[in-house]
Amino acid sequence: MSLFIGRQHELERLRGLPSHKANLVVLRGRRRIGKSRLAAEFAKDKIFLSFSGVAPNEETTVQDQLDEFARQFYAHFKLPPLTFKDWNDAFANLTEQLTTKPTVILLDEISWMGNKDSLFIGKLKNWWDLYLQKYSNLTLILCGSVSTWIEKNIINSTALFGRISLFLFLEDLSIKESYEFLCHLRFKGSHHDVFKILSVTGGVPWYLEQISPDLFADENIRNLCFLKEGILTHEFDRIFSDLFDVRGSIYKKIVQALSDGSKTLSELRTVLGYKQGGVLGHYMKDLCTAGFVNSDSLWSFRHKKKGKQSLYRLSDNYLRFYLKYIEPNLGNIDKNTFMNQKLSDLPGWDSIIGFQVENLILKNRATLIQKIGIPFQDIVADNPYIQKQTKQHRGCQIDYLVQTKTNNLIVCEFKFRRGEINSNVVDDVKEKIKRLSIPRGFGVASVLVHIGDVSESVIESQYFYRILDLSDWL
Repeated sequence: MSLFIGRQHELERLRGLPSHKANLVVLRGRRRIGKSRLAAEFAKDKIFLSFSGVAPNEETTVQDQLDEFARQFYAHFKLPPLTFKDWNDAFANLTEQLTTKPTVILLDEISWMGNKDSLFIGKLKNWWDLYLQKYSNLTLILCGSVSTWIEKNIINSTALFGRISLFLFLEDLSIKESYEFLCHLRFKGSHHDVFKILSVTGGVPWYLEQISPDLFADENIRNLCFLKEGILTHEFDRIFSDLFDVRGSIYKKIVQALSDGSKTLSELRTVLGYKQGGVLGHYMKDLCTAGFVNSDSLWSFRHKKKGKQSLYRLSDNYLRFYLKYIEPNLGNIDKNTFMNQKLSDLPGWDSIIGFQVENLILKNRATLIQKIGIPFQDIVADNPYIQKQTKQHRGCQIDYLVQTKTNNLIVCEFKFRRGEINSNVVDDVKEKIKRLSIPRGFGVASVLVHIGDVSESVIESQYFYRILDLSDWL
């Protein structure tokens, strides 16, 4: 079984389910995030019956999914090969094999199992109501990467209303957990190398498993992303074909538009050529539900209210890296141009990694807030902040901005570089704050979040309220 790190909160929720009754659990998360691995960990002291749908294509039929289920069925129970005529038949045969012992049934990639059968959810509901609920100590986990299908057909389905005991959505491992993962792999790189790797992989466990412990960060990234046989070189296409099927190309255009920076819905409509209407809004909701895009609310400092507009930001580290650096180089990758190339010599390499680390920090904002020392209950709003230029004030962009209930603004500047961070960073942050339109009576404090050396002049200036070294997060 693969390495298991973190997920303690999710395990506690699962272990806290009532043991005197059957429980129905919905488990969601992006591809490769470790959903089935979590289910296996929860079930390691129980009977574990895991079934997975097969990735569909245009020719896949309901019977193909049933045949795959049957193959896994007789592998579990060491029975002769058999054929199920429909899902009622499959579920009935599985029920006959159940015992009174603690049991976990995992239906993995359930959208693949059920997307070609319009009656699948109804049959699942009847199986639960008529049979599974009679078994105490049984947990049925419905799991999948296609969060949009699960939301429509399971979470918002009237068929399963009131029957689900627990909803779980798996996000990336935290920075600290990801580092622990790399340590278990015996990765020997520096803290700077650790953040380089995480800037590309995020906290996605399966991506971290591909790291070779005997190579440094740049060599690992080259082998995974810049060789034509690299595991992450073509992962992007697999994500969108598996998750969004025939609409994959539509969602790909949207994330490509976001790869150049955050945009409002109106700005996305302009870039993509969509007319005013609801269809693009639905697509954005799908991408947010899938965990690839974040909706960062704009807000009014004075009124402490969220504005009507939100900024959509591509939040998945791998997708960002692929679109900004892998895809533009696919032609050279196919020619093996990068076989002996030092990635650090590539134009803009440090800047790209810096932007990637910024996104990594934002995905770990709970740790950042804790390190700054702000009680969570005191926060009015927190997000990357963009102030558009108008006739009244100039534009500015804040890496991360926090407003507290006591009218304090915490301006956070992220720096990731190999060289020493000098006093220019103080001037840069002062200029941003000068441009920021701040109501009278508000306080402003600045925070520097960095990896790498900070010059004595920056420290002696005492300008920053906090100077946080990312190495301490490990």
